[in-house]
Amino acid sequence: MAKLYFYYSAMNAGKSTVLLQSAHNYRERGMRVLLLTASIDDRFETGQIASRIGISANASLFDNHTNLIALVKEEHQNKALSCILIDEAQFLTKEQVYDLSEIVDQLHIPVLAFGIRTDFQGELFDGSKALLAWSDKLIELKTVCHCGSKATMVIRLNAQGIPVKEGAQVEIGGNDRYLSVCRKHFKEAVRD
Repeated sequence: MAKLYFYYSAMNAGKSTVLLQSAHNYRERGMRVLLLTASIDDRFETGQIASRIGISANASLFDNHTNLIALVKEEHQNKALSCILIDEAQFLTKEQVYDLSEIVDQLHIPVLAFGIRTDFQGELFDGSKALLAWSDKLIELKTVCHCGSKATMVIRLNAQGIPVKEGAQVEIGGNDRYLSVCRKHFKEAVRD
């Protein structure tokens, strides 16, 4: 039975690595997958899902206007899809997450969505909020804070390495801009 899965974590927990391994597992068994990633994520190469450990794969792009049902139906009609894997799922809209649930329920294709739960201010991303509400299965991928505790939050850093407390929710960056920390260290970093 197909399900909608949401794999979530702070940054640097291996979400892309798990996604790419899952895609490999399907392909190794002769199954066809569709990889999707956010068009605004330009940290690596556009249209690539890349892991920090050095593996990558080509992916189709989505943005706020992408009709996921139409995209998946077209791909599925060309050749049957066994699974949809989505990187940077926090950038999905609420409507797109609903559409993913329709893909699962009507087309019977499993969807594995991978994303960050909260932003640098401790607020849910719209896509993550909808995935937390609509997913059949929630899977937390874990990483650690510099203190050794589980990291559940993300701090945005400026060019001098100082935590940023205000700004746009979405600002693409990697280890140079973001740091995964435990709740205690997040609160210490964002205190006024």
